[in-house]
Amino acid sequence: MTDFRRWPWLVSGLVLGALVAGLLLGRSRPAEAGNDRFEDYVLCTGAVSVAAGALTDGVWLLDYRGGKLLGTVIDRLSGKIVGWAEVDLVKEFGIQPKQNVHFMMTTGNITQGQAALYVAETATGKFGVYTMGPRPDGRPGIAIRRHDMVLFRQAKG
Repeated sequence: MTDFRRWPWLVSGLVLGALVAGLLLGRSRPAEAGNDRFEDYVLCTGAVSVAAGALTDGVWLLDYRGGKLLGTVIDRLSGKIVGWAEVDLVKEFGIQPKQNVHFMMTTGNITQGQAALYVAETATGKFGVYTMGPRPDGRPGIAIRRHDMVLFRQAKG
C-alpha cells in the first residue's frame, strides 16, 4: 500500500525534470560575436568609453589591401561616424613586402564600457592588444592605442 503513495511524487518529479530540461536545452542562443570577414577585410565591434558615462559603440576595420587597422566610434546623439583613426599594420607587425600574412582579430571586454581589440598575425607570430579612446591631444575624434605586442610563437622561416 505504501508503494502506491510514492507514484504521484515520482511522476511529479519526472514531469518537473522534463520541463526544466526542456526550458534550459530547448532555447536557441544567438551568436554574440561582433565580427565578420569578407575577402580582404575584417570587421569587429566593441564598446568604447569616450567620456565619463557616455558609452558608445566602436567599430574596428582591418584592411588587408592597405595594411591598415582603422577604428571609429558612432556619435550617440547624431548617429554619425566620428572619423577614422588608423594604425599602419605593416610597420606595427614588422611585415616584409609581399609576405603572405593572415590576421585574426576579435574584441573582448576589459572593463565596464571599454572593449579591447586582440589582433594576431600568423606569419610573424605576433599578438597585439589595442583600445580606442579620445585623442590624447584634446582635439575632436578618437585615437587607437596599442597596449602590448608579444610573440605567441616564433616566425616561420
